[in-house]
Amino acid sequence: MSGRTKLAAVLAISALVAAPTATASAAEPAGPELAKKLAKKVTVEGVNRHLIAFQRIADRNGGNRAALTPGYDASVDYVAGKLRDQGFIVTTPNFSFEVPVTDAETARVDGVNYQALILTASPQTPAGGITGPLRVVPEDTTTGCEATDFAGQNFTGSVALIRRGGCTFEQKHLNAFAAGAVAVLVSNNTAGPLANVTLTNPGKIPTGGISQADGTTLAGKAGASVTVDMRYHNETRTQRNVIAETRTGRKNNVVMAGAHLDSVELGAGINDNGTGSAALLETALQLGARPKVDNAIRFAWWGAEERGLIGSEEWVRSLTFEQQLDIALYLNFDMVGSPNAAYFIYDGDNSDGVGAGEGPYGSAQIEKAFADYFAAKGVPTEGTDFSGRSDYGEFIAQGIPAGGLFTGAEGVKTEAQAAKWGGTAGVAYDPCYHSKCDNLGNVDRVALGRNAGAIAFVTAAYGVSTEDVNGVPPRSARAEVRSSAALMQSAAHDDHNHLAVS
Repeated sequence: MSGRTKLAAVLAISALVAAPTATASAAEPAGPELAKKLAKKVTVEGVNRHLIAFQRIADRNGGNRAALTPGYDASVDYVAGKLRDQGFIVTTPNFSFEVPVTDAETARVDGVNYQALILTASPQTPAGGITGPLRVVPEDTTTGCEATDFAGQNFTGSVALIRRGGCTFEQKHLNAFAAGAVAVLVSNNTAGPLANVTLTNPGKIPTGGISQADGTTLAGKAGASVTVDMRYHNETRTQRNVIAETRTGRKNNVVMAGAHLDSVELGAGINDNGTGSAALLETALQLGARPKVDNAIRFAWWGAEERGLIGSEEWVRSLTFEQQLDIALYLNFDMVGSPNAAYFIYDGDNSDGVGAGEGPYGSAQIEKAFADYFAAKGVPTEGTDFSGRSDYGEFIAQGIPAGGLFTGAEGVKTEAQAAKWGGTAGVAYDPCYHSKCDNLGNVDRVALGRNAGAIAFVTAAYGVSTEDVNGVPPRSARAEVRSSAALMQSAAHDDHNHLAVS
């Protein structure tokens, strides 16, 4: 072959290498072979077996798998043991955090103490409590949600009793504060105590939660003197995450996928977040520790998410800047089998224009990868905001592109969504969210199977190439480019010699 002929051939090869192909991007529904095979291997039956394990772990350990409980420790051991048996590089790094330890939690009326659980973000009372007349906000569907609810009574210096429902706890307490109340008691609108709830932002006055029954009793004591005493101190506790990584793939361009492993204290947490944890675990086990990937895949099961995203935040913050650079992207799976399921994908490009805005560069491409997968399956999807309620938060804060799936929590399904996805309009996506009834009966296994397939497909596809997210091509493409460059150099040399001879 002459020098000019060889050069022309090499240029043609180079053009082919540079051109996008159907298998070069995880966004293509066809996907690389590894992604397609893994999506088929990750079955709802396999995922469900892990849910059964989580339920039994909870049943044997006081009914929950919450952080700082034996149920959580047993969950860590179950997940880590499965991964070690499969050959993954597994660690269970510790992290420390402060927890409130109760000193007082009472509302005392006529010599009787009623339990009053201080809401997260509420200020404490002074030692000995706060005393004032009990004022009861008239009950309707939006009790305490409007300033006018406090008209007609003198709330100055009082303790306001407000029934739950209709608006946020924060709004109720702000209205009571504006009316002159010095403390607030919010009574539950369903049976049981009012626990694991928050004001969201730092509160103005001490605010506590009481049970539905106690709220009804106290409503009959309007005008009586009540002393609210709600105090705590902080103590340091230690908990574990689970981190597992493949033994193959580049360590400086890692694909990371995570789910929180802990439940709330009220129940087994089978949808929240047994579903995300189980789907991720089955994906890892079916992928295996030595897959044919270009990029290492790192799986994470986070602890103390229900206490404020602590496990993921502490882990990301423990990394150096260079270690963070090694993470190409983060995929988050928190509730993927809600019984009245939606099909939400985190809105990486902020095309919905709601809430927090777009994620770091690459997040839009991750959103498209999931959207394309579901579109190819004939499943419509919607975006959901990066609201900061799950473990993607610290990754985004550090500039790491993120995405993931969510089937809904306490939000209510619309008529349009029910027409599109099935289920019941006017009902929460998960009516048992953060409740005791979040058990094996609280899962839509059709939605779980679809989401598990998407988790497997997209995770494996990015294991082959993250080029659409961060410009790092698969090794095969890089090798072809190097080969073509060498051929071009050789052709140019031959052509120079040919001209010199001529």
